Amino acid sequence: MTAGTQRRPKRLLAVAGAAALSLIALTACTGTSEAPAADGGGIGTAKKHVKITMMSNDAFAQQWQDQLVPEFNKEFPYIDVTIDAVPYTELLAKGLLNGTDPEPQYDLITLDDPWTPQLANAGVLLDLKNDAKQWTDKAYDWADFNAAPLASSEWDGKQYGVPLRSNMLLMFYNKALYAKAGLAEPTPELTWDQYLKEAPSLVQDTDGDGKVDSWAVGLTWMRGVLSPPVWQAVLNSNGGALFDKNMKPTFDTKEGAAALQTQVDLLKYAPPGATNYNYTEPLDAFRQGKVASIFTWGSAYKSAAVDPAVTKLTPDQVGIQTMPAGSDGPSTHRGIWSGSVFKNSTHPEAAWTFLQWMTSKKGEVWTTNTLGSFPARKSTLATTPEQAWLSPVFTTIQSAYDVAEKGQMWRPRSPESNAIQEVLADQTSAAVQGQASSEDALKKATDQINKLLKK
Repeated sequence: MTAGTQRRPKRLLAVAGAAALSLIALTACTGTSEAPAADGGGIGTAKKHVKITMMSNDAFAQQWQDQLVPEFNKEFPYIDVTIDAVPYTELLAKGLLNGTDPEPQYDLITLDDPWTPQLANAGVLLDLKNDAKQWTDKAYDWADFNAAPLASSEWDGKQYGVPLRSNMLLMFYNKALYAKAGLAEPTPELTWDQYLKEAPSLVQDTDGDGKVDSWAVGLTWMRGVLSPPVWQAVLNSNGGALFDKNMKPTFDTKEGAAALQTQVDLLKYAPPGATNYNYTEPLDAFRQGKVASIFTWGSAYKSAAVDPAVTKLTPDQVGIQTMPAGSDGPSTHRGIWSGSVFKNSTHPEAAWTFLQWMTSKKGEVWTTNTLGSFPARKSTLATTPEQAWLSPVFTTIQSAYDVAEKGQMWRPRSPESNAIQEVLADQTSAAVQGQASSEDALKKATDQINKLLKK
């Protein structure tokens, strides 16, 4: 999950997901799942258009319908595309239900980073490199994708999706506030230890009235699926991992507790009330010059540094880079929205054609320059963007992809990923809120996850 999709009523999602999985089990037994059309359903003709429908996160569905679909239709005029906006909290469960429906309403779905294993394991997604090979344009360059974003929709050796909106957890910093504190601007070599040593100097009285009015840091401390990634990033940057290759938890260690304690300790240098910071609150504080740095999704850079309607800052005042380093190098965390084709779609060729166009070299350049989506392709990131402020962003995103691939800096990869993430959110939040020590929180999380995975 990324910017704009941070709130998730876990009980509602759990109930909906359980209902969907029950239906999947029933469908598997009765054999009612429909196979894709043998000929793919074609891509339409002037006399007979093909209609396809995508269920998409409501944060960007309307933008795609209004701007992206008309551009696609310039090249493929006989494919009529409807983008249906679905709330984040309903998207996964609705996708599971659609994938087992003998008369599906949808041909495509947008998937948040950790969802692919669950849907692939349920057997509802098309393997694009094999099942859709006959409809793949020869010029479609799989090797041009950065490995980290492409791997988001890979599971068990099969490719079930392609990256549509890529994102990474990054560090933004206010150059003026660093200068006022007498500190050098951060670099990607800045370590977490160095950052913590500098943090007290960034708690400042900037207007000389004797009262502190600017603090060092903002990030998500409130309980939610966005709260564990900073802890995980610190752990990963020091060579740690959440699980081993057999999905056995490996974070209940001295290093794991130290990483979580880093997130807890950062609160000392944050504005009053920061324990209630979700996604928007630290971003607002940064835009108003109230914090010197934030750890947030890279897609927020435009609203933090470019858009005068929401920020006091300008691109020349805001630095962007990967998050501080540990013993193994810089840190980050992956957050990718991928597009997938339902296996029971009656028009899989048209659906895959739409995704190919969106993620082709040409299509990705268009979506980047027109819609502001972050690219996943190496070739796009190597170009000079039309908007100058994107140049340092491109450099940082490419670096973050490389860092994430090296350190496997992403959420758990498992059909139980949602449930695992909820446990991690609960227990890391308990430590942040002072309800448990970092050590006790991670021990409890390990016990709960072990029980979950044994079911």
